[in-house]
Amino acid sequence: MLDPADLYQLSADVPPLGAPVLVQALDGFVDAGSVRQIVRQHLLGSFDSRVLARFAHDELIDYRARRPPLTFVQDRWSAYDEPVLALHALTDAGGTPFLLLAGPEPDIQWERFAGAVMQLVDRLGVRLTIGLNAIPMAVPHTRPVGMTAHGTRPELVPKSERWIDTVQVPSSAGNLLEYRLGAAGRDAIGFAVHVPHYLAQVEFAPAAQFLLEQVERASGLVLPAGELSATADATLVSIAGQLADSAEVAAAVRALEVQYDAFVGGHGRGLLAEGRTSLPTADELGAELEQFLADQSRRPEGPD
Repeated sequence: MLDPADLYQLSADVPPLGAPVLVQALDGFVDAGSVRQIVRQHLLGSFDSRVLARFAHDELIDYRARRPPLTFVQDRWSAYDEPVLALHALTDAGGTPFLLLAGPEPDIQWERFAGAVMQLVDRLGVRLTIGLNAIPMAVPHTRPVGMTAHGTRPELVPKSERWIDTVQVPSSAGNLLEYRLGAAGRDAIGFAVHVPHYLAQVEFAPAAQFLLEQVERASGLVLPAGELSATADATLVSIAGQLADSAEVAAAVRALEVQYDAFVGGHGRGLLAEGRTSLPTADELGAELEQFLADQSRRPEGPD
């Protein structure tokens, strides 16, 4: 394997960090409800930050798989949205430094990339790495947001409802990083919040607020939700208003509520969106609601 140190350039002026927490929020893997994106944007937009290290994206990104946009104006190319995979240094509301790994998930050289991040973890004295994910589940938006938590040591994983026993899923660079950190004896945890499968294609701020709260609780950082809290409340109000217009959609949500309550009560089966239950499948329940919400988004604005 090529030297991982050649994959990044660390700033010559590294500020005092103490023993920081590293939050990793890479694009590319499943991000139901755009939850990871919302949290990442909230962190970068709400707290003082600077780029501490840049990765050589030209060695990691398949441009034909994810073509970066070029802007054309009349007779010339005016702008290029260059991919940026970087480690940011931020300061929370209490003045504590922490790190955020953000940008496109590498398409290639995952092991080398994981090795590079682990070098930075050692070099910067990172005490804990936290991974962010959001997955679609057959759950109703009318129930509390749930999550699947995991970590490199049992003591790190917060107590929560166990939604999944054993399942094999496609890998991601972020989850591989957590796995390699564990093998190397370093502390890392991950949170995958559960997003109602019928809302997986729209921004679901309530789950983003919940995920931010989990990061705050696990890290000890002070991360006020600010405008994110108001957005989450407005999202639920908007969904409730849209559901009131369709008895069939409301019935589908009630069926999910019955399934959810049975599971929480110990009488139901798994809630993965791909799973089968005695009720209609998640896809069958969600199809009409997805179409309904899409129709709502296409309505012209007006007094109605």
